Amino acid sequence: MALIVQKYGGTSVGTIEKIKTVAQRVIKTYEQGNQMVVVLSAMAGQTDKLIELAHEICEQPDPRELDVLMATGEQVSVALFAMAVKSMGYDASSLLGFQVPIHTDALYGKARIHEVDTERIRAELEKGKIVTVAGFQGLDENGNITTLGRGGSDTTAVALAAALRADVCEIFTDVDGVYTTDPNICPKAKKLDTISYEEMLEMASLGAKVLEIRSVEFASKFQVPIHVRSTFSEEKGTMVMAETKDMEKVVVSGVTYSKNEARITMKRVPDKPGIASRIFKPVFEAGIVVDMIVQNTSEDGFTDLTFTVPKPDFHRALELLRDVAQDIGAERVMGDEDIAKVSIVGLGMRSHAGVAQKMFDALARENINIMMISTSEIKISCIIEEKYTELAVRTLHSAFGLDSDSQG
Repeated sequence: MALIVQKYGGTSVGTIEKIKTVAQRVIKTYEQGNQMVVVLSAMAGQTDKLIELAHEICEQPDPRELDVLMATGEQVSVALFAMAVKSMGYDASSLLGFQVPIHTDALYGKARIHEVDTERIRAELEKGKIVTVAGFQGLDENGNITTLGRGGSDTTAVALAAALRADVCEIFTDVDGVYTTDPNICPKAKKLDTISYEEMLEMASLGAKVLEIRSVEFASKFQVPIHVRSTFSEEKGTMVMAETKDMEKVVVSGVTYSKNEARITMKRVPDKPGIASRIFKPVFEAGIVVDMIVQNTSEDGFTDLTFTVPKPDFHRALELLRDVAQDIGAERVMGDEDIAKVSIVGLGMRSHAGVAQKMFDALARENINIMMISTSEIKISCIIEEKYTELAVRTLHSAFGLDSDSQG
């Protein structure tokens, strides 16, 4: 008998018929002698509708009350699912985040999980019940409902699997696994049988939308094997797991892209100690994530500083930095939203030379200009003009032998 945690996304439970289909699928696994914990997202479109309602009330809804409202989407899903299971002759119990409880910090809308109390879930499992838990939500130390941010149900599922010491965490989505790149823009993309936590973490952070990044962090930290599968197929998907020796034989495992990038440049910044701290402090305090940073060589005691931020934070960051520029005596601040980030990821980069050169050559052959470059041990990212994103992805996919008609 195995303890299995399954997570189903919004499209998987988007209608009553789909909820019934998920219930049948869960029961089938339960009948094989397994203990089942099922994490559900809100029905497709529900979260956006709730946000719209909030904004009809006021332009800037109170964060605490917005979390209370947002948490109702998952409450609907788990209640309907439990009803479906019971109507099919099996026992089920639905639990909300505060009933488990899933303890988080108090950062409304982006709360982070501190601890999961498993006592109640284990008690329900011991009674032979199928337990369904609302994803995306938790409880802060003052008893307030919190939400984990977009994709938070993935994090809930992996956190539960870690706390319960589950045998596997199965993430069911509308795709049948993790691909070498987005099949929507590269028809020759291949489904991967396995991928390491480290590679998946890089791919998630670089734009791949299959798994939420915090869920991969949890899985890696607590060594929870994740099986990414399709709700609409019985086929095996992709196992996200600890690194094996065979994984390093593949130089590049995938190509990712993100159009959610914006670039900011501060011109003629005084080049002296403490200036970088003064520049970035208000940005960080505003909760804006800075990604790639490039500083030019100092000339006459001045330098240029360029970095990227998420596109939704672009205008806010510009506003903050124009004030900073005035304070520190920088010449001006410029910005550009028409950019994208393309990246290659692979454990094999650690032991293979010339990977960056191959990437640069491939882009150069298509006359794609590279604006910024960032590297880590297992990834190389380039900022390019947004209009070349799809071409760049297909070009790199072919260059590194990832096309479905390529060997290896």
